[in-house]
Amino acid sequence: MRTAYSVETVRNAERELMARLPEGALMQRAAAGLAAACAQVLARVAGRVYGSRVVLLVGSGDNGGDALYAGARLARRGAGVTALLLAPERAHAGGLAALRRAGGRVADGDGASGAAGESIARADLVVDGIVGIGGKGGLREAAVPLADAAARSRAAVVAVDLPSGVDADTGQVRGDVVRADLTVTFGTHKPGLLIDPAREYAGAVRLVDIGLPLPAEAAELEALQHADVARLLPVPAAESDKYRRGVVGIAAGSARYPGAAVLAVAGALRGGAGAVRYVGPAGDAVIARFPETLVSDQGPERAGRVQAWVVGPGAGEDAATVAQVLAAKVPVLIDADGLRLADADAVRARTAPTLMTPHAGEAAALLGVARQEVEGARLASVRELAARYGATVLLKGSTTLVASAKGGPVRVNATGTSWLATAGSGDVLSGLAGSLLAAGLSAVDAGSAAAYLHGLAGRFAAQGAPAGAHDVAAAIPRAWRDVRGD
Repeated sequence: MRTAYSVETVRNAERELMARLPEGALMQRAAAGLAAACAQVLARVAGRVYGSRVVLLVGSGDNGGDALYAGARLARRGAGVTALLLAPERAHAGGLAALRRAGGRVADGDGASGAAGESIARADLVVDGIVGIGGKGGLREAAVPLADAAARSRAAVVAVDLPSGVDADTGQVRGDVVRADLTVTFGTHKPGLLIDPAREYAGAVRLVDIGLPLPAEAAELEALQHADVARLLPVPAAESDKYRRGVVGIAAGSARYPGAAVLAVAGALRGGAGAVRYVGPAGDAVIARFPETLVSDQGPERAGRVQAWVVGPGAGEDAATVAQVLAAKVPVLIDADGLRLADADAVRARTAPTLMTPHAGEAAALLGVARQEVEGARLASVRELAARYGATVLLKGSTTLVASAKGGPVRVNATGTSWLATAGSGDVLSGLAGSLLAAGLSAVDAGSAAAYLHGLAGRFAAQGAPAGAHDVAAAIPRAWRDVRGD
């Protein structure tokens, strides 16, 4: 499992470790990892380190020091290294001395000067050491021309710890930002490297282990990997039958949106439960596509036993069905129209697990804010929704987040693809997650595993070309086998 920690936790761990190490040893560990990563980038873009041209964008403090020490290592391997200092009087003294001893050059980082821009234009590699993880807000005015020059250049851009200008703790972007091709981060991932909008500026992310003593219980984010999801997926035992595996109820669709029911059922049938009960006006369409579905027109209360419900996809204005499902004593997933129709007090009053699955627009409506506020502060938004509704919340998007009302680390998923932004994709996800709920997973695990499988299925279905929601549903078994290594 990949974890991310807050700046405060990282700083505390750094202080604890530095107290046990010789002075400067921790920075040297970081610089060694950064230099190794830069050398690999140079081998790719310039063919070798020797004779390549490297420009360091150096701010004050330890972030700039990491860049300077890494630059010294590259200079000793024959690279031509130039450090552009944005705050010469506050540049890391030890790093500057090391760079000069190795034959590196030091120049004024005034972005308005032609010399600084020319250095960047000729570079094979630009190293962003402007601002560290403690930075807030966008780039300062003096740094913006350097970031712009790097973006216009042919050089690869490597960020030190995280791209300058992004918020390490929240993933928010409040101004101008360096856009990196690679971010080399130290000790642990930072939340801003895993959550959009900041994540898109980080490029590929490489973690350098510097030995930080980080307590597992203090993690802010968790990102599941294949092995983690494989451990969660339900596998029937020899004595299992369809009822022991779980039955998921789908209350979805309407005369206007029968396809939502079909797609939710499609996701549910591939989610591990033993049977799917469908309740709603789209029964004929569901049976025509999936004859194994158990269809009822008697409403949720008389549909028969289920271990979990999914309610809302394509429901239109059917508030009565939503209310009946919320009154059930089993886990419930609320999506799409169900989020709009559900009574907030009824959601908060539930004692069985509840999983809400809004996209940014739906989350904004639930919070009473503009969509842009949710998109710009995804981590804060998902936590606020979970706390306000007393439910687990899966906030859909390019980086899907799953937060529990009980607190703890927020799960982040990045297996998806932009091709998943297609009508009906969310209905498939709801059915899949509901099936995992019925199979016995907790709301957090069901949402996390479903998002992971759904994202992989989207990649397999699209393979770089448009794909429909039905294609995504059909690719779920492939994603399941890929995760389990079957």
